[in-house]
Amino acid sequence: MDQLEYLRSLPRIPERTPTGHKGTYGTVLGIGGSRGMAGSIALAGRAALLGGAGLVRLAVPDPVLETVAGFYPEATTIPCPADRQGRFAPSALTLWLELAASANCVMIGPGLGRSAVLDGLVGRFLERCDKPCVIDADALNALATQGNRLEIPTPERVSRPCAARILTPHPGEFARLRGMPTPPETEPDSRVKAASEFAGRFSVTLVLKGHATLIAHENAIAANPTGNPGMATAGSGDVLTGLIAALSAQQFPPWDAARLGVYLHGMAGDLAANRLGDISVTATSILESLPRAFTEFRAAQN
Repeated sequence: MDQLEYLRSLPRIPERTPTGHKGTYGTVLGIGGSRGMAGSIALAGRAALLGGAGLVRLAVPDPVLETVAGFYPEATTIPCPADRQGRFAPSALTLWLELAASANCVMIGPGLGRSAVLDGLVGRFLERCDKPCVIDADALNALATQGNRLEIPTPERVSRPCAARILTPHPGEFARLRGMPTPPETEPDSRVKAASEFAGRFSVTLVLKGHATLIAHENAIAANPTGNPGMATAGSGDVLTGLIAALSAQQFPPWDAARLGVYLHGMAGDLAANRLGDISVTATSILESLPRAFTEFRAAQN
């Protein structure tokens, strides 16, 4: 499938209704950040806003709240209990769950940091959260240490429908989740097989990042045609997380939110590379190109 065919296979982004309000376009809750990595959740939050979410709330450890709030004024920041290292404390779980109850989608992981306590905290949250979740970065690493808490045979879990889970690992994170190496990009068939098997086994939507990022869901798989090597830069994945979360909050199904988010993210990266050269692409320049990506995408589908 060439790029034009792929573009036409993607869902349309509906026009906004004149009577719409911020509640019409969904609430994204972002959980992440820690001392030294506050920028990650801020990037994801900004991407969610530029992706069309009506409201973005960022739950962050109290010591980094002012830092996160200082990046952009549009997102609401909520201080959470923290440990001495500036990471979430165990008591943050109660607040996470309270905040998730009023969200349409949760994104968790950007800038989260690592500790045994955090690993358990992420696992317990995902066991109990019944909202769609986009899981990235250190939240994926936490899952890899939890005996893969994507499938938890607890009465609480099986007594209600499983909420959508969209995982966005890079090859290293995917290897940790699987417990075996990720097939290299020189072996595309093996890579497709690994992504498809993982998505099917855990009933998740998988976004395996890299050249021609793979999106796998149930019995379907797609290779994204947009993007360039300049996007291999810190924070690019955080932008993707926020963009997919925004689309999910606007009621796009997981397969559509993931494919559309990856396509627009790559398109924004291409626009940034055309403007700056691929050497100088940054996560911020990808963010700055998202509005034009949306505009050009809509025009191309008409």
